[in-house]
Amino acid sequence: MRHLEGAYALIFKSQHYPNELIACKRGSPLLLGVKELNEDICNGSAFSDSKFVSKDGAPKELFLSSDANALIEHTKKVLVIEDGEVVHLKDGGVSILKFENDKGRRGSGLSRPASVQRALSVLEMEVEQINKGKYEHYMQKEIHEQPESLTTTMRGRLICGGSCKSQTVLLGGLKDHLKTIRRSRRIVFIGCGTSYNAALAARPILEELSGVPVTMEIASDLLDRQGPIYREDTTVFVSQSGETADTLRALEYALENGALCVGITNTVGSAIARHTHCGVHINAGCEIGVASTKAYTSQIVVMAMLALAIGADTISNQARREAIIDGLFDLPSKVREALKLDQEMKELAKLLMNEQSLLVFGRGYNYATALEGALKVKEVALMHSEGILAGEMKHGPLALVDETLPIFVIATHDACFSKQQSVIHQLHARKGRLIVMCSKGDAASVCPGESCRVIEVPHVEDCLQPVVNIVPLQLLAYHLTVLRGYNVDQPRNLAKSVTTE
Repeated sequence: MRHLEGAYALIFKSQHYPNELIACKRGSPLLLGVKELNEDICNGSAFSDSKFVSKDGAPKELFLSSDANALIEHTKKVLVIEDGEVVHLKDGGVSILKFENDKGRRGSGLSRPASVQRALSVLEMEVEQINKGKYEHYMQKEIHEQPESLTTTMRGRLICGGSCKSQTVLLGGLKDHLKTIRRSRRIVFIGCGTSYNAALAARPILEELSGVPVTMEIASDLLDRQGPIYREDTTVFVSQSGETADTLRALEYALENGALCVGITNTVGSAIARHTHCGVHINAGCEIGVASTKAYTSQIVVMAMLALAIGADTISNQARREAIIDGLFDLPSKVREALKLDQEMKELAKLLMNEQSLLVFGRGYNYATALEGALKVKEVALMHSEGILAGEMKHGPLALVDETLPIFVIATHDACFSKQQSVIHQLHARKGRLIVMCSKGDAASVCPGESCRVIEVPHVEDCLQPVVNIVPLQLLAYHLTVLRGYNVDQPRNLAKSVTTE
């Protein structure tokens, strides 16, 4: 361990030490699962290498894994191994030793590492959550689970009393730090991939309700530039797994610079959840498909609730806050409505399956939707697609437009609607092959000619519209992948959580 650099999680077994196992980690996740074996199972069977009798005499079975999802079918009792710890399994006993990296360098002799005492934690999930059920793929299941996952994300956090006055948001993990966040010089969102896009979707509402400047950073880029982070900043780290290597390095960097660090993750006990000062779990449930779907929508909802909590002390935007809270209550039913477009998106996928490229235009709240929709098509359907800010159309991308290239324009009803209408007319004038997403009832006003295909989605409060708008794009990416014959849940070259830089 003293000689190794970088991130690793390793398990060692040696023929010279037949009944022992040693595990150690730095950077990568590692969990120890502990299962009590029932008497009747043990009586007639000899113990294999993986079965142990613990010090108190009760037989135990021990598991080492990098992910809780692998352990859940065996046991719910787990112990999270920290960086620099060594797990020693011998004769049924488990000892955890803290390895101090500097000791050997300074001193001449190697000292015996200190032993660590730690309590087991219990996983709050069921085996049913990691089964496909009636669906063919995990990604399909996770897309269709979104009404339920959004309800779970908001459960206990939206407080609606008898009168409108008592509509509030309660984020328990943040309540002691809200004053600090309101006073901060700026709020910095840090993430990678889909998590970055979710933060981008929530950025406008956070700026509007908090009055604090909000900046966006891709974790790897922040580290490459060594961008300035100040003590007066609030840094928000967004990650589904809570183990993303780049985001973790950025967290270490922010902690060194003295900023307040807030975590938004989907995994209880993950590295980001443990090392940030405070945070919010998105509670979207277990996500197994590599392409993130339900975690993205839950992240947006959590960040919208974060904006409501930070802006809760200003009277001027009270009506706006109440409208958003009402919108949050309606959101699961609107997403359920958007899922009815499944067949329509399958038909569209049949038209697009042989295309080489797809452009997605969005602006305002839906710029993030354009980026995320394009990312989903790239990730799983392995088709080139690009999300473009519609305001940048004339600064280059317009040159690509012809009658063969499919162009997806998001033009739901919000403050940018008239500008998006203008974009559609300009693309139509250049004979673009248009697919337009609009709010229900707007089809006539967005579609300039018969050549354009329209997808109508239910209308919600503008800052929550990205949650509804992404659903048809997720379905499109899914159906494209199935039709093109690729693996939906494990796209080539990709992993669920990126634990290396």
